[in-house]
Amino acid sequence: MKNWNDCVAFHGHECGGLTIGYKAALYAIDLLKLNFSDDEQVVCIAENDACGLDAIQVMLGCSVGKGNLLFHMRGKSAYSFYNRKTGKSFRLVLKPAQVSREESFAYYQACAPEEMFEVKETTIRLPEKARLFDSYVCDCCGETTGANWIRLAGGKKLCLDCYESYDRFDV
Repeated sequence: MKNWNDCVAFHGHECGGLTIGYKAALYAIDLLKLNFSDDEQVVCIAENDACGLDAIQVMLGCSVGKGNLLFHMRGKSAYSFYNRKTGKSFRLVLKPAQVSREESFAYYQACAPEEMFEVKETTIRLPEKARLFDSYVCDCCGETTGANWIRLAGGKKLCLDCYESYDRFDV
């Protein structure tokens, strides 16, 4: 199993944020009886894009590329974890702590996961597994784009960057 040193090596340095993700991953492993996810067995929906996600990637095998690390950006230190094999899930929300950024590393290193997080029910249903899309070349810029992100306009296939949306209320 991966450990703290693996997380630091991946992230590049030790910090309070990395510790938060590391402790969240340890707690998820314990509560959901998880192993490293070589595919999409484990899913994490993060409500931030902070340092802790590097630890979650290392410890649980959740990644954007595999489609099992998803973002529901709310600016919160909150993570929903799902075990596809058992159907069980929960949401970890970091409890408030009155520590400075400089103090956060030592503080979180000294905390047990159950002291750091409130365990709640997930509020987002388990997303479907990642889909593979056909690709098309944008008739304007010539770049290849997944079918889900192509728009038809004037008989042309356009990527989202080249497509001009129409909204009479957004003037």
